[in-house]
Amino acid sequence: MKADYGLFNRGGLFATDRLTFRRGGHLDNGAIERAYRRYARFYDLFFGAIFQPGRKAIVERMACAPGERILEVGVGTGLSLPLYPKDVTVTGIDISRDMLAQAHARKIREQLDNVVSLSLMDAEEMAFEDNSFDRVVAMHVASVVPHPERLVAEMRRVCKPNGHLFFVNHSHSSNPVVGGIESLLVPLSRQLGFHPDFSLEHFLDETGLVAMSTQPVDLLDFCTMVEVRNNKKFKAVSLAKVMATSHGQDGWAG
Repeated sequence: MKADYGLFNRGGLFATDRLTFRRGGHLDNGAIERAYRRYARFYDLFFGAIFQPGRKAIVERMACAPGERILEVGVGTGLSLPLYPKDVTVTGIDISRDMLAQAHARKIREQLDNVVSLSLMDAEEMAFEDNSFDRVVAMHVASVVPHPERLVAEMRRVCKPNGHLFFVNHSHSSNPVVGGIESLLVPLSRQLGFHPDFSLEHFLDETGLVAMSTQPVDLLDFCTMVEVRNNKKFKAVSLAKVMATSHGQDGWAG
């Protein structure tokens, strides 16, 4: 079955006109897939080096122990896959068939036997059982998915109690020049396949995440890494906030 990031665009509880809390236009599954179909062949060239410090930093921070099960949400072309220790098992999911094809090719080319699965899957409704993974990581995904609250709730669900969640993402710059450029790009969000004005502060606030640590992961502080302990009691709080938001707001203008 084709993965669908637009699963909750059908008038249900998580309808997008009620939950879009970023300033930019809404990204539906069609826009995301089209954007990353365009990126797939050239993604490593344009985004490989610029985001690699963040990938390395977050995998080091994860401090994976032998035998642990790792889930990478939004695995893309698999640039991070060679960075994981060989004594853990890694599962990757993504919305884009074209990006996953590149990840599969990388797994074979680099003989990454610890990568046990690369699957087409909706990050907002994962097919995994509860408590399936020791650590769950999302690299540059929070600024893409239609419903960040649902992404976080699913990451919490599939991660074991007291496991760890990790995020790395660009965030709207406080530099007036860079921030101004990001704001100018907002109308192109659907073409870009992500929200250039993504706010990490608002993401943490709206999802109810309590960060154990945050850390810039590149020279220009363009991207930030966040670590969260998976205290399961926060799952109910996050879902309750989603329900309250869906019934009480028409969207957040930032």
